[in-house]
Amino acid sequence: MTRRPLVAALTGVAALTLAVTACAPQDDGGSDASASKSPASCTKDTLPLKTPGKLTVATDKPAFEPWFKDDAPSNGQGFESAVAYAVAGKLGFTKDQVTWTTQSFESSYAPGPKNFDFDINQISATPAREKAVTFSDGYYDVQQGVVALKNGKFANAAGIADLKKARIAVQVGTTALQAVQNQIKPDSQPKIFNTQIDAVNALKNKQVDLLLVDLPTAFYVTAAQIDGSKIVGQLPQTEGGSTEHFGLLMEKGSKLVGCLNQAIGQLKSSGELAKIQQQWLTSSAGAPVLK
Repeated sequence: MTRRPLVAALTGVAALTLAVTACAPQDDGGSDASASKSPASCTKDTLPLKTPGKLTVATDKPAFEPWFKDDAPSNGQGFESAVAYAVAGKLGFTKDQVTWTTQSFESSYAPGPKNFDFDINQISATPAREKAVTFSDGYYDVQQGVVALKNGKFANAAGIADLKKARIAVQVGTTALQAVQNQIKPDSQPKIFNTQIDAVNALKNKQVDLLLVDLPTAFYVTAAQIDGSKIVGQLPQTEGGSTEHFGLLMEKGSKLVGCLNQAIGQLKSSGELAKIQQQWLTSSAGAPVLK
């Protein structure tokens, strides 16, 4: 997504509309070519940091679950806090050498110098934003979440096969629609709505059994849009094609990007990133992968 719906939902910001959360799939990857070069060494003492010997990481406040826990990014708990410290560890930083600073979501990708080394805040890497800032490779590929009413007959579905008889709402032209057609393959055609808020209202008014949206938006819907709703689970990440992803955000042209990409790559190849996601976005957040 090109927004951060969970935080907005939990803070109760009335001005935020679901239009901001419209699906907009992006190519996987990360940094722009102008910032692809990294320092000759990615050891801590050679990195181009805002404060020598300290890694300065930004996020918004309040910082909410499951991305952070207890509004305390420095405790290492929650998906993005854990990812930040895992990246820091790969660069040679101990936990006490990581400093957190507050940066609002909307201003994080504004043009100009930054007072942080990177921002981690559920920020999707998009071509428009990459004109003003630099993104790392993706640390989280956004997957599709299945939302139901808690008292609905599909609320406790254990797998994709259990969803085939459901009436499913999606927004036109989204990756959610593709997922319904390609993965769930329901017995009846999904109900397609022009806007996401119309799809949400369809579930709220029991016109459909399920709503399919990206997982961060599913957190938003269940937290603030539909009382008595739940995330049934998330669909598996599909192979191939383009995926929307969250990236670490830096000021435009940051030479730190190569080292961050290297760290993320190591976390992926070792399986550590997958374990962090399993702990904080699957087990703790109540969004099991439906197979």
